[in-house]
Amino acid sequence: MEPLKGKTEDTLRSTESISTKLQRIAGLARVSPTRVLTTLAHHIDIEFLHEAYRRTRKDGAPGVDGQTAADYARDLEPRLQTLLDLFKSGRYRAPPVRRVMIPKGDGRMRPIGIPTFEDKVLQRAVAMVLEAVYEQDFKECSYGFRPGRGAHQALDTLREALMSVHGGWVIELDIQQFFDTLEHQHLRDILDRRVRDGVLRRVIGKWLNAGVLTEGGREQSEVGTPQGGVISPLLANIYLHDVLDVWFEDVVRPRMRGQVALVRYADDAVIVCAQEDDAKRLMAVLPKRFGKYGLTLHPDKTKLIRFVRPSLGGADPNGESFDFLGFTHHWAKSRRGKWVVRKRTAKKRLSRSLVRINEWCRDHRHEPLDEQRTKLAQKLHGHYGYFGVTGNYEALVRFFRETLNRWRRWLGRRSQRGYLTWPAFVELLKRQPLPAPRVTHTIYAAKP
Repeated sequence: MEPLKGKTEDTLRSTESISTKLQRIAGLARVSPTRVLTTLAHHIDIEFLHEAYRRTRKDGAPGVDGQTAADYARDLEPRLQTLLDLFKSGRYRAPPVRRVMIPKGDGRMRPIGIPTFEDKVLQRAVAMVLEAVYEQDFKECSYGFRPGRGAHQALDTLREALMSVHGGWVIELDIQQFFDTLEHQHLRDILDRRVRDGVLRRVIGKWLNAGVLTEGGREQSEVGTPQGGVISPLLANIYLHDVLDVWFEDVVRPRMRGQVALVRYADDAVIVCAQEDDAKRLMAVLPKRFGKYGLTLHPDKTKLIRFVRPSLGGADPNGESFDFLGFTHHWAKSRRGKWVVRKRTAKKRLSRSLVRINEWCRDHRHEPLDEQRTKLAQKLHGHYGYFGVTGNYEALVRFFRETLNRWRRWLGRRSQRGYLTWPAFVELLKRQPLPAPRVTHTIYAAKP
């Protein structure tokens, strides 16, 4: 047990050392917000790559080289040393991303990219350095793929903004194929304003130009972030920070007559305006702003919604609403009879989740019951963990009941009769119970 203990202590010391390095980078970026940083790559050493390896997910599918995380771990030390040498010397060659097609909730297929595991490790290391810099610059309105921030914080901020102006007017922003159309030259120009370290910029350029490996061969493009890449969400945040966040705070907000608020989670964003004329002016200028950076707003999905509180002459609570981050936001009466903004699971998201449950039950119906129950319980807990918000209990109950229906239907296919009666299924649930719906994010938690 001693070697294991020593190894754990070494890992902790290494993690603390990396944390100190990142804090040093962050401190430099924070005290010099306009400074262009030219020497950052020297922070990435063998210890840094070890930490990047530790933070990289090990359960992903292999890339074009067919190598899994377990394969890479067999000769970890020499592999990381070779990777470091190639990175520092500029001889690292970014492999193309392997493209696979997966079904969407509407029946269509969408492409996803799978980088090699080694590429993920190096992307993680570079992302750690860039994140330390740009976290000092990013605005409060940005929540996606940032440390210590998440979707529920974005949702809470949105609710507060809506309540403070009694709903107001909401602009739903939908960028068409953002991750596929982000222009490389604009990204390079944006990075130039803050990071000009030659080693880092060289490898980022290689990732942007690595291309995708398909059945028809290798495809390259002058637009888009590395598909499936660890660094892609950060590059997207850097891009939209300049395109939208900074522009909104520094240019838009001072010119508005009334209160305005922007909430962005990656490429999903909504803008709340207290005044209708402010909202209309923004709607007119937004396509031009995004077009300047090579981006296109979806003409049908980008829309202006009147979301005024019903008591002030707004829409019926069952009428005007909008979707954001998997929830439909709408007006409803509180326990005390006051109008409040509530969230319920969006219909498309609920349908998509149930389709996945049905497919899983179909594909695993012949596995042992206790294994099926364990996996379904995990799926239910995960659903409650995200969608279990105040005011959404009915949708949780529906998801739970529909999950039971699908499990019973596919369990019934295991027998020659082709069905399982409800009484028999109820008896089965007594032995293999599934977790009941529960609210995990409540607005009443802090109240006595």
